[in-house]
Amino acid sequence: MKILVTGANGYLGSGIVKDILDNGNEVIATDFHTDRVDERAKRIDCNLFDIADPFNYFGQPDAVLHLAWRDGFSHYSSAHIDDLPKHYQFIQKLAESGIKRIAVMGSMHEVGFFEGSINENTPCNPVTPYGIGKNALRELVSEMCLKYNIKFQWLRGYYIVGDTAYGNSIFSKLYASAQDGKKDFPFTTGQNQYDFLDYKDFCYYVASAVSQDKIS
Repeated sequence: MKILVTGANGYLGSGIVKDILDNGNEVIATDFHTDRVDERAKRIDCNLFDIADPFNYFGQPDAVLHLAWRDGFSHYSSAHIDDLPKHYQFIQKLAESGIKRIAVMGSMHEVGFFEGSINENTPCNPVTPYGIGKNALRELVSEMCLKYNIKFQWLRGYYIVGDTAYGNSIFSKLYASAQDGKKDFPFTTGQNQYDFLDYKDFCYYVASAVSQDKIS
């Protein structure tokens, strides 16, 4: 299977691309820069939103995994709303060109504040521009895929445990602070419980999801 991965050079993308390749798939990896992407992938540096015909430009992929998203760890950035039409238009171009499957990385921030465990049927009530933007894209692409009879996968990431200073996750910031010799780190009061997922497991799950089309 030929899979287009956008945002491939990011903290999430680099590990996911490696696992998709390990599953025996062909990967077209794109981002503003692709220096951190596995060299087995076909790497294309560009601005997604400048591509008039992405389906043919990226070699007519069977599926797309859309990871690209600006300011993902700055939940109140205006980019989440400003860029929303651009993400929608990019995915729409692929849908209109005949791509078979669309997978998009979502976020647990679509759900908003919620007490207890959640699943794919939990109602969404986002409270930040990040959650609102992601949830709007989910609803728009869901309807689009119904219209064009495209298989649709919406993947929600949550608290990912990594061991690198690269990226902007809370654990990257903790790691960087430790490397800088800091003794204190501003965090929460510890009153809440959260689920965490190891980075390697996260990449494996995402790669496994997009490498098959039986479960959506």
